[in-house]
Amino acid sequence: MKKLLILALTFFALELCAGAQAVYAVNYKSDADVKVYVANYKSDADLAVWKCPYKSDAEGNKGLWYFVNYSSDAKKKIYFVDYKSDADLVIWFASYKSDAGWLRKEKQHLMY
Repeated sequence: MKKLLILALTFFALELCAGAQAVYAVNYKSDADVKVYVANYKSDADLAVWKCPYKSDAEGNKGLWYFVNYSSDAKKKIYFVDYKSDADLVIWFASYKSDAGWLRKEKQHLMY
């Protein structure tokens, strides 16, 4: 019974961390998990992103990103590209937390 409880708690902890959006911006495209382009307009984006002031705010795969200082702390490593055609994911930076979220859910798998 004790082993089952430990296993359940471990699984629950992994589930909580699995969708966390702690990201790190790498300097080289080859180091990235996802290539990202920043759009000027929300309508052009796949994802509206709000930059969280605290890591604990970056929960789930909802566009709430916290930029970490070290790549080892990141869930995803991203590289900002200059051209939309080079991107895997197009984002738009929202001014408010309530504006964050997926606009095109078919790209959602990129940030899991």
